[in-house]
Amino acid sequence: MSNCKINLVIFDYNSFMKYILIGLLFLLSACSIKNYPHSASKLIIIKTAKLKFSDLGYVKNSGDSVRLELFVAGQNIQNIEINHLICLNEGCMVKSSFNSEYLSENYPDTILQNIVLGQAIYNKKNFAKTLDGFEQKIQNEYVDILYKVSLNEIYFKDKKNKILFKIKDIK
Repeated sequence: MSNCKINLVIFDYNSFMKYILIGLLFLLSACSIKNYPHSASKLIIIKTAKLKFSDLGYVKNSGDSVRLELFVAGQNIQNIEINHLICLNEGCMVKSSFNSEYLSENYPDTILQNIVLGQAIYNKKNFAKTLDGFEQKIQNEYVDILYKVSLNEIYFKDKKNKILFKIKDIK
């Protein structure tokens, strides 16, 4: 009789653990699905030492995160998600590590998100308003940046680090 009780306890424990595991998996998978209320198709050009892309893509954003979906011939080849981390298909990393590996270690952590959203960089250093947007020229020993944002286009070029981002509306 005591063996029966022990087996009953083991059975209940295993069932309980199965439900806990299923519940955790459900919660974790639900957290990874983001809803992006703003989405726009764009012509995206990215040229860095490690990232090279020129084709159509989607820029999706919510209040706290941005997602670039890059396509070649209709096939999704890369997703870049930016929130507190920067995640590529290969995995996630902190922003400073992403900058060091893919852009320049001298860039501020927020630069990629600001470029994709067309927001000022470097705390609005050398910010000049234009007719339909703004322009920034930032030069020092580490960077030589021309950054222009207009109604239809975002243009970022760093001559010293050989980096180009161009995000243009599709008409």
